[in-house]
Amino acid sequence: METSGGSMSSAIECNLYRSIQAILRELDAPCQGASACNRGMLRWTLHKRIENNPSHCVSLLKVLIKELEKVERVDYKTRIIPLLHILAYVVLQSVHIPEDLFERMYVSIKKLITLPEPYCTVSLAYARIMKMEMGTPGLLYQRRLIAEQSLKNDSFTLQEKVFVFADPAVFPESLVSAVRADVEFTAPNCGMESHMQRVVLHSLQATLGRHCNGPRLSQALEDCGTRVRRHFQEVVSAVEESMEAATSDPGHHRTQLQHIYTDIMAAAKQDPSASGEVCGVPLPCPEITFNIWKQEEQIWNELVNFALMISPSERSFDEDDLEERRGSIMSNDSGIEGDLPVAELSALSLEPGPGPPETQNEQRRKSPQFIRWNCVRKMKVADRMALVRESVRVGSRSDPFPREERNLVGRVLVMGDDRALGRLAKAYLSIRKRESKHLLLTKRLNLEMYYIPVSNEPTVALSGEEMTTAQESKLTLARFLGSVDPWYDCNINSLGAMMLKLANMQSRSSKGPSEPSPFLADIISYYIRTAFQPVHLPIYSIKITFSKLSTSPVEDVFVSHVQMDFPEFKSLRASVKGSLRHKRATQLFSGAAVAVNYTKASLSKREVDTGITLRTCGVGISVAHPGGSKDLNSLSVTFNDLIPRPCNASAIRANNLKIQVLEKRPLILCLDKDSRRVFSDIQSVEITPCLDPGYCLQSARSKHTLEEEKESALSKYMSRTLTLPINTFSGVVH
Repeated sequence: METSGGSMSSAIECNLYRSIQAILRELDAPCQGASACNRGMLRWTLHKRIENNPSHCVSLLKVLIKELEKVERVDYKTRIIPLLHILAYVVLQSVHIPEDLFERMYVSIKKLITLPEPYCTVSLAYARIMKMEMGTPGLLYQRRLIAEQSLKNDSFTLQEKVFVFADPAVFPESLVSAVRADVEFTAPNCGMESHMQRVVLHSLQATLGRHCNGPRLSQALEDCGTRVRRHFQEVVSAVEESMEAATSDPGHHRTQLQHIYTDIMAAAKQDPSASGEVCGVPLPCPEITFNIWKQEEQIWNELVNFALMISPSERSFDEDDLEERRGSIMSNDSGIEGDLPVAELSALSLEPGPGPPETQNEQRRKSPQFIRWNCVRKMKVADRMALVRESVRVGSRSDPFPREERNLVGRVLVMGDDRALGRLAKAYLSIRKRESKHLLLTKRLNLEMYYIPVSNEPTVALSGEEMTTAQESKLTLARFLGSVDPWYDCNINSLGAMMLKLANMQSRSSKGPSEPSPFLADIISYYIRTAFQPVHLPIYSIKITFSKLSTSPVEDVFVSHVQMDFPEFKSLRASVKGSLRHKRATQLFSGAAVAVNYTKASLSKREVDTGITLRTCGVGISVAHPGGSKDLNSLSVTFNDLIPRPCNASAIRANNLKIQVLEKRPLILCLDKDSRRVFSDIQSVEITPCLDPGYCLQSARSKHTLEEEKESALSKYMSRTLTLPINTFSGVVH
């Protein structure tokens, strides 16, 4: 029997080894046309197989550990991060892992910490996670399920919520219902008590192992009804207590869970001493809210509702109370006494007034004086410190001080192309500006941002170097993220190519609307659970001045591209290109005269100001390097002309620039290739790296107190410029 069992285990390991090798070969293979849509399917299939056969988890972990040990001997660094993420997700899905296998896994991961970035960063993060799981088995699963499903308890209060925002410019109205159903997919038996049963079942099996009869325990938990809430509280308390007292005797934690297991089985009239097989406990998808991103304020509103714990029913039926609740925290008043409500004014007064509120109101109405209260005008030092800390946390991989505990995590996932990322950058800047005036979100939740590239443009199946279709032109940032993170390219970039295709197939089904598929929800769950290393996309600020003096200048931001065209030359170029008049037209029309002043970008970081005057038909400004460079911290400026210029004269590299039209010709500007963000009748534009409002607030304060001096000392860790942190699997050094 032992020989038969050993041969079966060996056969399973061989099969899993072939699956892992297929995934790694797919990662190394170049992306070819139509095959790009199927990338990532092998990884999803492997994890679904483990979810349906939890007994295979240990065999798969052995295969993955061998592959990590092989990476140490052979130079296969590109495989390290995919192997680590697969291993960590299998650990999350596993019910019980032997201690010796856990120790071997931890040692193999810890050896990778000596490698360069980004491998050491991901390895260090997972080494810490594995050490926690070794000391307290089942901790990762329990915390993940409690946070994602908002299970109330007294020991672990973290709550998470996923907000998906889809760009309506990409998602047709006819497919919205199908995509929404797939994104918000919920498996059967996902009520609150069912989730509590999962926590108890998984935690007891993870600690007790073979001494716990999984199938009988599962049946006993189903039969105990509402009593499962008490067992849930007991298990969570025991696990968190073991986590906090890591140096204590691990036998005490095991004894606590053994008592809970005995009580459950005794109440069900089952023998608690009977051993048996472990029972699989699949981790359900998190609670996901799907939104069509029609209004600019939607992200802010959703985050505020989450931070203030405003339920959808409260939003629908009590709008007046909702506005009062928001207004009590988000005050936009001028700080002048005459503008303040009576209740707020009395709360801000240093001494209570002797008379009733009506008398004070009449006196204030008669008084011609306007008093500005310092407590309204000036943000508290503690609030400014919180904003500075958040700037350092977002902009740096290594936090120089402990992160403050926050009970909420808001995960914002945007679906679309470069246009969606441009809108996200604008919304992120708006949030930072609001927080610099009055802290609301920063002190309550951690904001994490994710991006799934989706395009509705047709794709031509060509080789990698020939893919110059309209879709590719609107996915420049997606290609950049894929170039710095191959695992992101394999699992996320490929998802966008098939998302609309799957939704279209479901909506056109001859049998009517089909059942929602768990595929999309599974991919999103995997992405937000394992992608915690940000890639910082630079945000550039642009100030647009118009020809009419009566029109005020406009300030906006972009992250990928700015296109400026003179309409008369653009139409002329399209009409005469390729015709016999092309040569004569190019001689007569060389474009409009513009003055360009810019700071030249150089590797030495020296600022060299340069100014030129030239004629051009249009200007294209791109953040991403045309050659695919991983350095986005500069602008590539290309001048479009009827007469081709020499290579060194048609493009420049700049850190900031100003372009001014010297003739009375109409100029049209488009930000991030978005037709919704078009400006016309422009006289000049000025582009600079966008400054972080948190840094501007800190640098503007005078240092009069010790706390403010400490605040100023933190500025050395801060970046002056604001970046858009998109979470990926490996990230890049910022």
